[in-house]
Amino acid sequence: MADQETPDQGPKADAPSLVRAPLRGEVKRRGVLLGAWAICGAGITGMVGALTRFLFPNVLYEPPQEFKAGFPNEYTVDAVDTRYKASHGVWIVRESTGFYVLSTVCTHLGCTPNWLQADEKFKCPCHGSGFVKTGINVEGPAPRPLERYKVTMAEDGQLLIDKNFKFQEEKGQWTFPGAYLDFLG
Repeated sequence: MADQETPDQGPKADAPSLVRAPLRGEVKRRGVLLGAWAICGAGITGMVGALTRFLFPNVLYEPPQEFKAGFPNEYTVDAVDTRYKASHGVWIVRESTGFYVLSTVCTHLGCTPNWLQADEKFKCPCHGSGFVKTGINVEGPAPRPLERYKVTMAEDGQLLIDKNFKFQEEKGQWTFPGAYLDFLG
């Protein structure tokens, strides 16, 4: 009975000490520290990601706001030219006396109307707004006519379109210089 433990003497000196298992719900100090470091690491990673996103933003490249659109004799009289609709967002209209340039943005909600040659009008596919060749709204919910862009003659004889200048008919701006290019040739 010498190898056994007695209540008075405690464990034997040569017996290994027993480690108590944590009780359910009891948290060890090591787990708390590891959790805190994980949270701090995630926060720092998020801040570094946000800083990187700020320093290297997405860059959208837009076509130039001013561009040359070719020589006047390349355009058919009394026709709407749609070659710059996708690339620059404009329609170039040639009349017998000159040119004007219309925006391809519907004045209702900003959709892109289509030129319907058979109907001689622009028709917006989103909500049905209709515009005649001059850009005046004639049907649908569009509250005002299409906007015009500035058109002038460049030094080399080409049409020069400047989208930095917009002219609105309801403000009487279609009579301003640049809203219409007089050309007889």
